[in-house]
Amino acid sequence: MIIEGNVAPGFEPIRALYEERMHGLAERNTQLCIYVGDTCVVDLWASAIDDKDFSGDSLVNVFSSGKSLEAITLAMLVDRGLLDFNARIADYWPEFAANDKHETTVADLMRHEAGISAFDTTLDPVSLHPDQIRENAIGAVIEGHTQKFREGDGNQREYHAITRGWIANEVFRRVDPEGRTMGQFLREEVSAPLDADVYIGLHEHELARINPVAMLGFGYQFRQGFVPRAMGRKIELNVAQMIAKGWRMRAGLKGRTRLRAPVPIEGMQKLTVIDSPAVAMGEIPSAGAKCSARGLAKLAATMAGGGRFADTEILSASAHEALHDKPVTRNMMALNTTFTQGGLARFDSAAADGPLDVGLNSGREGFYGWMGLGGSIFQWHPERRIGFAYVPTSLNVLDIVNERGKAYQKAVVECLDALAR
Repeated sequence: MIIEGNVAPGFEPIRALYEERMHGLAERNTQLCIYVGDTCVVDLWASAIDDKDFSGDSLVNVFSSGKSLEAITLAMLVDRGLLDFNARIADYWPEFAANDKHETTVADLMRHEAGISAFDTTLDPVSLHPDQIRENAIGAVIEGHTQKFREGDGNQREYHAITRGWIANEVFRRVDPEGRTMGQFLREEVSAPLDADVYIGLHEHELARINPVAMLGFGYQFRQGFVPRAMGRKIELNVAQMIAKGWRMRAGLKGRTRLRAPVPIEGMQKLTVIDSPAVAMGEIPSAGAKCSARGLAKLAATMAGGGRFADTEILSASAHEALHDKPVTRNMMALNTTFTQGGLARFDSAAADGPLDVGLNSGREGFYGWMGLGGSIFQWHPERRIGFAYVPTSLNVLDIVNERGKAYQKAVVECLDALAR
């Protein structure tokens, strides 16, 4: 294995940690990129499977890390006076009001409280393409949908794993004066000005840049959980930690509305369909963004810098504040989650209650953003001016809150503290 890339002076411990974990964990290909201010202090990538096609510029599906991309693009419309987080969705999209959805606000949607955590139908991949989106192929499904909320405690928050992005995209294209989808806007207004590889929906000529994701087998993970760390365990959690967190997660899923929902996209019984050409060229903002760690980290640095990177402004100070404002803490998937009105998670150990909450928050205090199924992380720390991105192709879905990548977040904070002494 060859570890490629560079780290700035003072951040050598991160390279050492990266080498240790690439050799010690069940990895395939990974990218790690970190900015402090406008300076890239860590840019590393490696292949544990001798993949000659993998590089620091490869595009990888980052699953729910894309949720922060959709949050940023919506905030850019707020910045232009076109959208208000506290306005009703039906104010911008009257047909959405059907079936008593008229009171749902944009902020409700972005906090996962819109009551449409899953669709009652499976979408054809072709309907995800921008031309079909603009023909209302997905919008018509949403307009006819009823809301379903969790039973019992009155908590309306339920993880809109894929649907949040599809609904937000319909609002977005109706508000954007040019009628662009999120993916089109992101490419023109964010990716190009920042020269950052962050995309929601690829063009055909870009498909060759995808480095596919692969699921780490559940049986393998469980067996590895019995191996002590000192004897070379290849996964982050031991079996006791997996059981404790899995049990709490199972209890928290009681009553959720998505339990009997059909698969969201045709062929998604196999997760690898996400990298198929038909799906990769479609727009799945909440689960299908194709990015490099370099691109995500540069955008994260922009967010950590108040919406500006060097001479390029993505958000004004007021819109940046609005995106991060009005955090509300509620339970979601057995986790105490804090989401702002703009749809960003805020991490704070004060909200922790049990091993899952500790795993989610401890070591991430002060960061905003979210993370993706199996391992990716796209987050930023405004106070310390950290822009962070970790992108793996080996998906460890039993590491529920992506603690494997969190180790690098803790490490960069420790490096900054050491440099300050």
